[in-house]
Amino acid sequence: MSDAQSDIQSRSSSTSATSAGSAGGVLSPLVTDQGRTTIADTVVAKIAGIAAREVSGVHALGGGAARAVGAIRERIPGGRTNQSLGVSVEVGERQAAVDLQLVAEYGVSIADLAQGIRRNVISSIERMTSLEVTEVNIDVQDVFLESDDQDQQDQQAEPRVQ
Repeated sequence: MSDAQSDIQSRSSSTSATSAGSAGGVLSPLVTDQGRTTIADTVVAKIAGIAAREVSGVHALGGGAARAVGAIRERIPGGRTNQSLGVSVEVGERQAAVDLQLVAEYGVSIADLAQGIRRNVISSIERMTSLEVTEVNIDVQDVFLESDDQDQQDQQAEPRVQ
């Protein structure tokens, strides 16, 4: 059995165990005798995105194409920043898993950055939603250099025609 197949099998068996546990009457802050609270994926994604951006060393969230679309969206009148850009989540009754794509600032220890992001994302989601965060996967897509930003500003300042 491949690693991917065993991962899928372990996720499905843990999902079955969670479902069986909820049927067995085990209560949580979100599932009580008085009712059930559900939290949308977009809510958890937004919390994770904001928490990740708070960590020093994160330049931006999202891959190249996602950031380009986000930049266009922000320039549209009335458009606002998409806080969940570069964030995907999977939310169950009691647990959540988060995947992040980001651009790190040059010179920052990526291992330390990842640890700080995980800590902040997990604590924010668990504090605000009472969901248990099972994993936070981080995909560093690029490294931001100050010279890249300066080159882009220089190109914008020069007229294209004379």
